[in-house]
Amino acid sequence: MCVGCRCTDSWSVLLRVVAVRGSGTAQVRIVPDRRHRLPGRGAWLHPSSTCFEQAVRRKAFVRALRLQAGPDVSEVAAHLDLLQVHR
Repeated sequence: MCVGCRCTDSWSVLLRVVAVRGSGTAQVRIVPDRRHRLPGRGAWLHPSSTCFEQAVRRKAFVRALRLQAGPDVSEVAAHLDLLQVHR
């Protein structure tokens, strides 16, 4: 199920994202898991900017990944921008 639009879709269509804690920092980053192999709890998202913006606005990453504070989502935004350029 997509955390942005809350629609159910095939896992091959959705992008998996994972929370990664930086070494020596308290900041949590959300990174795209392109191969669906990174360890840890993941959340699924349609690879579109509208779905991503809905997830950020609803704070869905915090709930889905069970985080204490708002994460840095810039890596996922950059990945989605790169996907849009290649289409």
